[in-house]
Amino acid sequence: MGRTGPILMEGPVEVELEDGTVVSSDRFRVALCTCRRSRRFPWCDTSHRRRTRAQE
Repeated sequence: MGRTGPILMEGPVEVELEDGTVVSSDRFRVALCTCRRSRRFPWCDTSHRRRTRAQE
């Protein structure tokens, strides 16, 4: 099974996105999204916690 939560890093951090854009955060701890569901990608917004299928 793959990773389901964020990667926690000590900040500040700079992240280079696939298109070459560089985004940064000066927070003391940063959660980087690994599921790509985040609306704030590359920052985690806890979207990984939502279920992908309806329970029957």
